[in-house]
Amino acid sequence: MRPTRSLLSLLAFSVATAAAALIAAEAPRLDSSQLSGGILTIADQSDAAYLQPAPSLEADALKLFAEGHKFFNTQWAFYWFEGGMWGRGPTSNADSCVACHRGNGRGSPDAASPEAAAQRAHECSAPPQGPARDSSPQLLCRRIEASAVSLIVRLSLPGENAHGGPRPHPHYGDQLQTFGVPRLLPAEGTLGVTWSERKLTLGDGTVVRLRAPQLRISELGFGPLGEDIMVSPRMAPPLIGMGLLEAIPDATIVALAEREPKDGIRGKTNMVWDMVAGKPSIGRFGVKANHPTLRQQVAAAFIGDLGLSNDLFPEQNCPPIQKTCKEMMFAGNPEITAHRLSAVESYLRTLAVPARRNAGDPQVVRGEQIFESARCAVCHVPQLQTGDFPAVPLLSNQLIHPYTDLLLHDMGEDLADHRPDYRAGGSEWRTPPLWGLGLSEKVNGHGALLHDGRARDAAEAILWHGGEAAVSREAFRALPGTDRDALLAFLASL
Repeated sequence: MRPTRSLLSLLAFSVATAAAALIAAEAPRLDSSQLSGGILTIADQSDAAYLQPAPSLEADALKLFAEGHKFFNTQWAFYWFEGGMWGRGPTSNADSCVACHRGNGRGSPDAASPEAAAQRAHECSAPPQGPARDSSPQLLCRRIEASAVSLIVRLSLPGENAHGGPRPHPHYGDQLQTFGVPRLLPAEGTLGVTWSERKLTLGDGTVVRLRAPQLRISELGFGPLGEDIMVSPRMAPPLIGMGLLEAIPDATIVALAEREPKDGIRGKTNMVWDMVAGKPSIGRFGVKANHPTLRQQVAAAFIGDLGLSNDLFPEQNCPPIQKTCKEMMFAGNPEITAHRLSAVESYLRTLAVPARRNAGDPQVVRGEQIFESARCAVCHVPQLQTGDFPAVPLLSNQLIHPYTDLLLHDMGEDLADHRPDYRAGGSEWRTPPLWGLGLSEKVNGHGALLHDGRARDAAEAILWHGGEAAVSREAFRALPGTDRDALLAFLASL
């Protein structure tokens, strides 16, 4: 009997965890300049740096961490007789969390992960199971081959939903689903990406090429999207340190929003609907800070990306027009039980944060000074303090260095998606944390950054900044090459 992918992943995780424990026992003591995640900091610089548990987890917490890791890596299947756990879909964007978050890191807009590519090949070769009701097998296969798994597209229409959030499309919901059930239900559509490039000349004459994505949504299964459709591409973000970000007190975020503006830079909170509390709360997760808690973020990803119902989202992605989708809902709900959701929540809460590297290097020190003088640190706040966090006491009262204020900032027209999300306007985005940035390419195998992956490295990401951040962009653009390299060396040290 061949081992399943989830079993192999669990075995690999067990080996990696044991190895990490041995390495931690022999690792040199980290000094205060390296403790990016406080007590959750680890000295791992490998391609597994985003995968490690907090070094001080006790036995019961480590067991729950391992269980959450298992569900995070579980492959979900459309049919009960397929490899994997039954319950995916009926429509979805991936077959597992790890399909988009390779190594717990970023997705890529350029190519699907190896896991997703293997799943597409499997679905295209699946044996027929009854007559195709909504699409021919050949058309469905083409859709699967063309879908960009690591890049999803949010959809909405002008107006708001009942809680002040984006108004979903009546036929497609709030996210384009690029997978359907093989031979029975078509994908909602195909997503393709092409790139347009332009040249930008820096102050010292260096020429940089900046690229922007052009989305192609085609082969729509349930009618046109309409002229008033609003779309926003989203690349899977890195997952380290999310528990620590959740443990930052609301009062701290509000205080950051109330600071005196500097050079026109002033962030704001996003007030979003908290499904557990049943009231508006401060958003802190998602590229537009549109989820208030890690649990809600995880639950939304399960239903939106994998088609797995849960306590927070008990209904499947089956708009009324998708009749076959409704007819297929005969499996037991929810697929993600409260225990499974809690295990994944605990796993992500207690992921370790890689330590800073080369903090005392003269070039890095110079780069940090430039980071401050260019006003980068106004939004990418270097140091925050967590508060009391009874759910995971380990996260309480930690001095951390995430380089974010968790606030929304106007980033200008070039980065605008023109799709409001609660209080977030069409050109406003949450400041992304920068911890672990220097290991991103090693973990992910690419350097793609920003919400849609358009930036291929940190320099391009800076040069896309506009709006409130234009002052920092222009400061970077005017730097001599040696200072520019120093700033990039500082970012690589995080």
